[in-house]
Amino acid sequence: MKITGLKLYQVDLPLHEGNYSWSEGKSVNVFDSTVVQVETDAGVTGFGEVCPLGPVYLPAYAAGARAGIQELGPHLIGTDPTQLQALNLTMDKVMKGHPYVKSAIDMACWDILGKAAGMPVCTLLGGRYGDDVVLYRAISQRPAAEMAENVAGYRAEGYRRFQLKVGGRPDDDIDRIRTVGAIMQPGDKLVADANTGWLMHEAMRVVKAVDDVDVYIEQPCATYQQCLSIRQNTHLPFVLDEVIDSVDAILKGVADRAMDVVNIKISKFGGLTKAKQARDLCVSLGIAMTLEDSWGGDIITAAISHLAHSTPTDYLFTSTDFNSYVTQSIADGAPQRVNGRMAASTAPGLGITPKFDVLGDPVWQC
Repeated sequence: MKITGLKLYQVDLPLHEGNYSWSEGKSVNVFDSTVVQVETDAGVTGFGEVCPLGPVYLPAYAAGARAGIQELGPHLIGTDPTQLQALNLTMDKVMKGHPYVKSAIDMACWDILGKAAGMPVCTLLGGRYGDDVVLYRAISQRPAAEMAENVAGYRAEGYRRFQLKVGGRPDDDIDRIRTVGAIMQPGDKLVADANTGWLMHEAMRVVKAVDDVDVYIEQPCATYQQCLSIRQNTHLPFVLDEVIDSVDAILKGVADRAMDVVNIKISKFGGLTKAKQARDLCVSLGIAMTLEDSWGGDIITAAISHLAHSTPTDYLFTSTDFNSYVTQSIADGAPQRVNGRMAASTAPGLGITPKFDVLGDPVWQC
């Protein structure tokens, strides 16, 4: 089987809540998502998606994803999309770095592999554990009382994992954590995610002030060393996210005892192939994981569900369903939330069918 062509689509994904806010005053109203279609000489077509959280979160942005794919695409014509390791080596040789650019292509090729094999992607990624996977709900940064109200509302929808967006003024964040912590129920898990937003002295104030709250602290500061210094001064469970972008970063974190949980985002690693490698390493090392991506719609949600559902249950801290945050559906067959949980499709490949009436005409093809 050989790749014969690629097509790119751009689609806007507005939010149900109208606005998503996180650390340092950052916010997004509409997500700019890119869908990749990979065509083959066998008549099997695969689809992938990449959706950076704006240009201010990670070293990634939507227009850059499309420009990078246009650079990579012609080099992949004639390659075998079912040979995932070889495909990734080719992409890494042609383009140094820029993992988010490669993610949607890799995802689409897993879709092709699953369709060609007649198996869902989760089976190819390692099997299916349990009936479904647990989800978290990100709670956009608001005043403490409003965030507590939002948590109560999402708990009524079945969520039991809540990720508070903090990383603002320490006094406000202490109030947010304590206010929401006070309404937690048995079985709930609360994560205070600063998204790199605190300086070290601010992070130290917060962790000391919420020392008696049952809360996980996620990525308090910008760099690994800064986060490690906070980790060494708190007994609260610790999650690393933005600085975890490779197996080397995971190995260093384990050696330094820098975290209890890591967040693996598919596009940050460069696609499902390398996210699986990181996932399997974490299982071997006994590290729990949040498995997700930066953002996205139905196709990314499907890919997340397959990676999460193929992860041994004890090692899956949580996952997420981005398609429930946005008002625009871009594909049929994507997993849907049921009582705070979701299940990967049992259909071959990712199990999705794009809605071309929504995607419109390709913005580029080769």
